[in-house]
Amino acid sequence: MAGTSASPCIVWFREDLRLSDHPALRAASETGRPVICLYVFDEASEALRAPSARPLGGAARWWLAQSLRALRTRLASLGASLVLRKGPAARIIADLARETEAGSVFWNGIAQAPHQAVADQVAAALGAIGVAARSFPGDLLAAPASIRSKDGRGLRVFTPFWRRVQSLGDPPEPLPAPKALHPQPDPGGDTLESWGLEPAHPDWAGGLRDSWTPGEISGQQRLGEFLASGVAGYASERDRPDREGTSRLSPHLRFGEISPRQVWHAARFAAAERPALSGDIEKFLSELGWREFCRHLLFDVPDLADRNLQPAFDAFPWRRDDRALRAWQCGRTGYPIIDAGMRELWRTGVMHNRVRMVVASFLVKHLLIDWREGERWFWDTLVDADAGSNPANWQWVAGSGADAAPYFRVFNPILQGEKFDPDGAYVRRWVPELARLPAALVHKPWSATPIELEAAQVELGKSYPEPIIDHKKGRERALNAYATVRAK
Repeated sequence: MAGTSASPCIVWFREDLRLSDHPALRAASETGRPVICLYVFDEASEALRAPSARPLGGAARWWLAQSLRALRTRLASLGASLVLRKGPAARIIADLARETEAGSVFWNGIAQAPHQAVADQVAAALGAIGVAARSFPGDLLAAPASIRSKDGRGLRVFTPFWRRVQSLGDPPEPLPAPKALHPQPDPGGDTLESWGLEPAHPDWAGGLRDSWTPGEISGQQRLGEFLASGVAGYASERDRPDREGTSRLSPHLRFGEISPRQVWHAARFAAAERPALSGDIEKFLSELGWREFCRHLLFDVPDLADRNLQPAFDAFPWRRDDRALRAWQCGRTGYPIIDAGMRELWRTGVMHNRVRMVVASFLVKHLLIDWREGERWFWDTLVDADAGSNPANWQWVAGSGADAAPYFRVFNPILQGEKFDPDGAYVRRWVPELARLPAALVHKPWSATPIELEAAQVELGKSYPEPIIDHKKGRERALNAYATVRAK
């Protein structure tokens, strides 16, 4: 089926739910042809059912629904509609091309093995019916092929990796959004509600709705506000969960509502405008670099969420303790900074980055529970659950991953709380049963006297749990477990 000069082109939206800096959409708009905008909800393609690919978790599904609504509104402002269809992408896209007599299909690539496999299937299906397929890079600052060691492997240590990325110079300037799209009759599709992305009974997403406004416009506003007034002091404030010291851009990046190179160029412009902030902005960009590092790692290791990168950890003596795992998931460990983080996660779909490290360390080291259990919980509850960052960060904490923290580094949850939440504001927000304790006691309520506990209306073991494990004993047990791995 060869396209005519008037035949429409299809833009297949994937993890790039935006109009600006969207190479595929820009290229389609520049053809002068009518444009059909399509999103395929694909949980059926064989490549996306492989062990190296997973369906979206519950929180991410909620975000996706809101993001698609926002994209639909943005497209309507350009005169276009958003077609929603569910099923294997190769069949869905080829069928739509036949229905509409489209001459070409455009999309942005995703540098992950399952998504690349699906894109290859789409290209083959289109080729079989004479429809052109065009793919563009769009999800990374640098292509994985451009950051390799002398023997052709991906880099496993962050600092040299980030230096290599920076040595390539600035990525291309972000592309502007099309000003208008040539209308095309809506071919019809699914309703978003029919996909069941949002919870109904029970509706547990109230905290997500209160915390977030998904969509490209919100992501752009958040980036602009952060660089205008939030980035000052970022290098130090980012570790304080009791303060608004982070950009909160991660879910917008995860769903492609904003692109990495938009963030890069906006940050570089801000640094040029205000040189005094260059140190904070460099630190901010290095966090973008860590996301890039994790994505490149995933490119080389598709089963990152299942396999220890350090094979020695295959012999690690993990413990099966369902009761302790549930206490950790529910924020009932008896360690206030841990419980605050886990409750923040359940309520808002995110957790402060410093606290993520502390709660992860507690699970894998104090409790000796396999990092994969924690990674799966985060995958389901994080709105920014990223296929690269989530498992890479868990393996970093566990000591089994690339550029990993040494296993003998066991975070002390009491000292971490006292250092980074010194007044206890973070704990009081998310663990309100401890709100009346003074700052000197809020991170270790078990050290309070009976009179102090009574004054704060805290009853240990009832209104708030006793610690499920003693810190010193947990640390010793972790080091002994690590010693067995080293011995083997």
